[in-house]
Amino acid sequence: MITAEERIIRSEKIKEYEVYLMEQEKSLSTIRKYIQDIKRMYKYFEEKELSKILLIEWKKLLAESYSASSVNTILAAANGFLEYNGWVDLKIKPLKIQKNIFCDEKKELSKNEYFRLIKTAEKLNNKRLSLIIQTICATGIRVSELSYITVEAVYKGKAEINNKGKRRIIFIPVKLCKILKIYIKRQSISKGCIFITKSGKPIDRSNIWREMKNLCEESGVKSEKVFPHNLRHLFAKIYYSEEKDLSRLADILGHTNINTTRIYTMESGSVHLRQLDKMNLVIT
Repeated sequence: MITAEERIIRSEKIKEYEVYLMEQEKSLSTIRKYIQDIKRMYKYFEEKELSKILLIEWKKLLAESYSASSVNTILAAANGFLEYNGWVDLKIKPLKIQKNIFCDEKKELSKNEYFRLIKTAEKLNNKRLSLIIQTICATGIRVSELSYITVEAVYKGKAEINNKGKRRIIFIPVKLCKILKIYIKRQSISKGCIFITKSGKPIDRSNIWREMKNLCEESGVKSEKVFPHNLRHLFAKIYYSEEKDLSRLADILGHTNINTTRIYTMESGSVHLRQLDKMNLVIT
């Protein structure tokens, strides 16, 4: 029989759950986010016995302070923790979010803007950044997967990605291989990761993010459009517009759920409006 003590969040329970997530081979970023959200939950409830009513009230307070998607992320972490502890009856439903079929045009990076970022990086003599931008966008990899672009991978023309417990092969375009080989020789990189710091460590995503933001003013591209993951979105949109193969695109991007891939291929409202105009169904 479950006692009040067993339904109280304690720090040792959080530590046990963190170990469990590691054993499940969750990514470090996922584990950090889950534990952060559970600690937020722990701070709110303190030593109170958990109940469905209290959890629903907490959910309402979250909804007043965060966006619906952020609330659902927090609830996902909370529900995972509740289930781990055997408190399945306390799990709470996520907020219902109406599906958005259009992307935010203000954050949509165009192919022309992408080329302007590359040219600006070259103009500022930041060859490494220019190649990082091109590598992410030409292969569709995540910025966290950049370390898999090694000397060996470039000479093979493909890289084996092992991320989030999944393995996949990504091919490196011939033109990209050519310019990466030139960079490798000039930087005297004999093996391993290509994009490294002066100390020889793989460049951190925060550094890439910051360097990309520094291109905004010179390139004339709005800051809200310039971040590494947007390059992956641009790859997906261009690939889908050419091939119209959502299943294949999901495999390339490393998505388990094809609905995740659909998000990457959403068009802006203005594109949809142009498509409607092309249908020519209104008599003038």
